[in-house]
Amino acid sequence: MVRYILMRLLQLIPSLLGLTIILFVLMRVGGDPVAHLVRPEASPEEIAAVRAAYGFDRPLHEQYLTSLGRLLVGDFGESVRFRSDAMPLVLERLPATLQLAVAAIVVAVLIAIPTGLISALYQNTPLDFAITISSTLGRAMPNYWVGIMLILLFGVQLRWLPVSGRDEPAALILPAITLGAGIAPAMARLLRSSMIEVLRREYVITARAKGLRERMVVMRHALRNALIPFVTIFGLQVAWLLGGAVIVEEVFAWPGMGRLIYRSVQVRDLAVVQAGVFVFALVVMVANLLVDLSYAVLDPRISYKD
Repeated sequence: MVRYILMRLLQLIPSLLGLTIILFVLMRVGGDPVAHLVRPEASPEEIAAVRAAYGFDRPLHEQYLTSLGRLLVGDFGESVRFRSDAMPLVLERLPATLQLAVAAIVVAVLIAIPTGLISALYQNTPLDFAITISSTLGRAMPNYWVGIMLILLFGVQLRWLPVSGRDEPAALILPAITLGAGIAPAMARLLRSSMIEVLRREYVITARAKGLRERMVVMRHALRNALIPFVTIFGLQVAWLLGGAVIVEEVFAWPGMGRLIYRSVQVRDLAVVQAGVFVFALVVMVANLLVDLSYAVLDPRISYKD
């Protein structure tokens, strides 16, 4: 197990290296960052001075190698917008994003597991068709539209919940529902398919033949084995969850990393974008590692000796 974890951690290095290259190229292709650092009426001499001060006058490969060298020692550069180190700015917003992500996961699980189970147990019934149609529609609706509709209903019309900020606990409800509802349909559909397959297995048929109650057969024998594919897609949905957090945080003015990255992209604040995406990538990779390790808990036959 320890050897497997170490090997997986070593695999993070080339992935993160490739990420830095892609991000650097995209930020440079997206426009000249110097345009956001000077006044609109700045003279060519002032523009050249700023370009030289930030090293933007050097060849691209030299700029990347310099940036990579700083990254290796934990220096992600200085934010051109906030005039301070980029990584502390990102880490300051990380707790808000993690809070939103955990709440969204709870919402997604509370929706996906019951609907997936019901849909599988009542396969090809009107209830199953209704859940399938609802899941398809839920997957098709973009996060920003769902968020705006929730704001209009619960914030503007009913005035039940706050619609922005993080000053009170109730402010977490709407963004968590918006983000969690986006990943719940895919998780529910996969759980349905997995449960239908597991319920046809011989050990489930044998458990029923022994006279066990249906609830025990489903919860103890079928659900645990059906959760393995469910956990797999859960790990994949973490990346989608963090990507959706960028839009959801902007819609609800949630002070997290996603909103910070979105605003930084607009002004070509490369240092903050690099630091934010780097942290996002680490979270996704660690989440997928934890998902892999959870397989051994769900199925004792799985081992990581090799």
